Amino acid sequence: MTGGFEPNLAVLALLFVQRFVYLPVIAVLALARLVAGGWVARIPALAALLLALAGSAVAFAPYLSMQGPFYGRAAQWMLAGGGMAPPLAASALLLASSLMPGRRGRWIDALHLIVLAGLAGLWIATMF
Repeated sequence: MTGGFEPNLAVLALLFVQRFVYLPVIAVLALARLVAGGWVARIPALAALLLALAGSAVAFAPYLSMQGPFYGRAAQWMLAGGGMAPPLAASALLLASSLMPGRRGRWIDALHLIVLAGLAGLWIATMF
């Protein structure tokens, strides 16, 4: 008998992915859409990129000693919806860019759906 607290690995994986992995991946995919997409598709991709970069900055700020005057509110926002609101908001914007005319780079959408499915799978795994 080990005693003590043994954390659920699915919960730890979800927290790590949603906090440190998902938004940087969305930022890279949004940047790719900015480069490869048409003008109309670039608008929501730019919004997704900015949101993902802001969320990533908030996630990594404590480790880089970069907490400024807006950090408190931004950190609270990063916890919205159990921490799922910021990643899903960035994903929604990237998804919107895939529905715009002039989009190119269907591989961006395929990678986005794979990453989104992975995040959703981890989230579902934490419920059981």
